[in-house]
Amino acid sequence: MRWLVTGAGGMLGQDLVALLERTGADVTAAARASLDVTDATAAERAVEGHDVVVNCAAWTAVDDAERREPDAFAVNAVGAANLARGARLAGARIVHVSTDYVFDGAATAPYAEDAPLAPRSAYGRTKAAGEWAVRAEHDDHLVVRTAWLYGAGGPCFPKTMARLAADRDSLDVVDDQVGQPTWTADVADLVLRLVQAEVAPGTYHATSSGEASWFEFARAVVASVGEPADKVRPTTSDAFVRPAPRPAFSVLGHDALRRAGVEPIGPWGERWEKAAKDVLGTRD
Repeated sequence: MRWLVTGAGGMLGQDLVALLERTGADVTAAARASLDVTDATAAERAVEGHDVVVNCAAWTAVDDAERREPDAFAVNAVGAANLARGARLAGARIVHVSTDYVFDGAATAPYAEDAPLAPRSAYGRTKAAGEWAVRAEHDDHLVVRTAWLYGAGGPCFPKTMARLAADRDSLDVVDDQVGQPTWTADVADLVLRLVQAEVAPGTYHATSSGEASWFEFARAVVASVGEPADKVRPTTSDAFVRPAPRPAFSVLGHDALRRAGVEPIGPWGERWEKAAKDVLGTRD
């Protein structure tokens, strides 16, 4: 089986390529510099000869998308459509990575895979459009939504918290945004398991189990580097106004995985304990 991973230079793309290489898979790692997914011809040519395409390429600068929505749309929607069309023409399955931002964040229970989309930001709108494009272009698709990602291969919330905890006496972190801190290595593993299980086309959620606020996650991170957890103090989103609205509730349900016989990612706290040394670069 030949794999094409787009966005291979990103945090998730790096972990997925590394996992596939460890399993002995034949994988083509296409970073942004080598493949412009907004170029339809280039995207179709890149897909040729592959059996599975995993689209990790995305415009993820959430605040910048508010003022550059057409640019974000070109990558997140047009690029996704180009790859899905290429996969259809090549007879390949496409796995498209999406986000919790396609929802409004107003729920009080985990979002089901078929919950109505209601994005509140430019980033969310462009990612929702990408989901629609992939479904419209190719029947053999897996839309895999994830959220609150952290990993060793790029900037992320835990790295920021660990650095600030070393320099400051206290940290104010919002406690009114709730989600599922998720390790990119776990998402990569789940993508591989979904493909290996030959699950039915559809939408699946790749997030850790359980839920936490950013405040709770920050305390876990600070404790991991040997700093007092009470350095982290709770505050509200009103203290950190950003151009793009953040979902207040980003907990995603995993019923589709269970129906397919695929085990969801484990509890976020347990997974953070497993990930911390690799992500923070403190492994002995």
